[in-house]
Amino acid sequence: MSVLNHMCDDQPECPLCMEAFEVDDLNFFPCTCGYQICRFCWHRIRTDENGLCPACRKPYPEDPADFKPLSREEVAKLKAEKRHKHQQKKNKITEDRKVLNNMRVLQKNLVFVVGLPNRISEAETLKKHEYFGKFGKILKVVINQSTSYIGTQGPSASAYVTYSRCEDALRAILAVNNVIIDNRVLKASLGTTKYCSNFMKNQPCPKTDCMYLHEMGEPEASFTKDEMQQGKHQEYEKKLYEQYNVVLRYVITGLEVSHF
Repeated sequence: MSVLNHMCDDQPECPLCMEAFEVDDLNFFPCTCGYQICRFCWHRIRTDENGLCPACRKPYPEDPADFKPLSREEVAKLKAEKRHKHQQKKNKITEDRKVLNNMRVLQKNLVFVVGLPNRISEAETLKKHEYFGKFGKILKVVINQSTSYIGTQGPSASAYVTYSRCEDALRAILAVNNVIIDNRVLKASLGTTKYCSNFMKNQPCPKTDCMYLHEMGEPEASFTKDEMQQGKHQEYEKKLYEQYNVVLRYVITGLEVSHF
C-alpha cells in the first residue's frame, strides 16, 4: 500500500492508541491482512502481549509484511503538504468568521440596564439585595459611565449585570424595566456581546479577562445589527420568558423604588 492512499484532510490515526500516525507509520502494514497500526503498538504487541494481529489474529511475522521507509524527500514533501493544508484550513476559518464582525449574540443571563443615577452606579451597590441582588446570584457587574446617556436630568450610567441563571436575569428585567428613578426611566433588557477580534482571526486571545466571545454563540440567539434594529432580538427574548415561564414575583413599590 502507498502512503498516497492516506493523503486526506485529516491525518489518519492508529486504531489502537488513537494517536496520529507518524510520517514513517503511513507506509507501515505489519500483517499480511493489511490491518495498519503504528510501529509503537506493533512493538508492544510483539514484546509485551500475545504477538497476534488484532484484526485477523495471525501471529505477526518477524518483519513487517509491507513496510517501505520513506526517503528524506518524501518526508519533506509530506510535511510541506501538511503545513499547506493546515494553513489553507486556517485561512478558510478566518474568512468564514469575517461575517461575525456584524453579529451580536444575546446572553441569556446578562441584564443591560440604562438610566441608572450616578449615586448608585457602583458595582458593589448594585449587587446588594435592595437592588439587583434580590433577583438571584450575581456573578459580575460592569458599570459604564458613558456621557452618551446624558439627558435632561443630568448624566446617568448603564450597567451589565451577569446572573448565574437565566431566569434570574429575566425576573430582574421584568421588575426593573420602565421603573422611574430620580425622575428618569430605567430601561432593562438582555445584554448582547460581540465576538473577540482574536477569535475572528482564529488566534488565541491574550486577555484573560476578555469579555467578548471566543466560541460560536447559539444561532437562534445571534443577530445582525440590521436584525436588531428590526427588533428580532426582542422576539427571541419573549420566547425565553415563555420557555422559562417567568412570573414576576418582585413588585417594585414606591418604598422599594426609594432604595434606588
